[in-house]
Amino acid sequence: MQENEETFLSHLVELRQRLVRCLVVFALACAPMLYFSAELYDMLAMPLMANLPEGARMIATGVITPFLIPVKISFMAAFVAVLPFILHQVWAFVAPGLYAHEKRLALPLVVSSTLLFVAGMLFCYFVVFGGVFRFIASFAPKSIAVAPDIEAYFNFALGMFLAFGLAFEVPVVVVVLVLMGIVNVEQLREWRGYVIVGIFVIAAVVTPPDVVSQIALAVPMCLLYEVGIFFGRGIEKRRKVPAETGTGAEFKG
Repeated sequence: MQENEETFLSHLVELRQRLVRCLVVFALACAPMLYFSAELYDMLAMPLMANLPEGARMIATGVITPFLIPVKISFMAAFVAVLPFILHQVWAFVAPGLYAHEKRLALPLVVSSTLLFVAGMLFCYFVVFGGVFRFIASFAPKSIAVAPDIEAYFNFALGMFLAFGLAFEVPVVVVVLVLMGIVNVEQLREWRGYVIVGIFVIAAVVTPPDVVSQIALAVPMCLLYEVGIFFGRGIEKRRKVPAETGTGAEFKG
């Protein structure tokens, strides 16, 4: 009993140390981000400003909004910048309790999920935003003076980043389901039609009510679903090799 308590306490101490490290690194990353907070917001607003009428500007309706929103953007940028370090700390904390084959699988999944999330954000910023704002601007009556609020735009951009970042995790989700034996590739193929319908429903719910953003989210999700099936097929083939050679059906990573 005493040995179990000491082990539990040692894990708590290690967890506290790693949390402190993450907070310190995040705070250090916030310093330069805060210095360039105005530039970061200008960069975030660039796709919108490029599609506003000439001379149009954004507005701030709150008293402290011109200060608060750039600070929030700085925190968001700092979190994305230190995300690899945070994930490394998480990995270092849980790795001692994993089997060898689980370690070989978990690290690639963590790295790939991080890269896919960032790729989804970049795709949203460089591809989706331009098309969405051009589509909206084409419907705006000439008699309306367009002046978006900076807080509303920040919330919109943050929601879109989260939607596309999570959407790009589809291959990781599919691979994990195959690894856990919950589904197999044949089932994924049979469910393809239902999945596509579900993807378009999700895209319609999480994106603004315009066709451009819905299609821009749904099409990559469908393609990434196929990518997940492709890697799932490779995993199943590697599972069959030990069984055919008589060395057991356990997946070795």
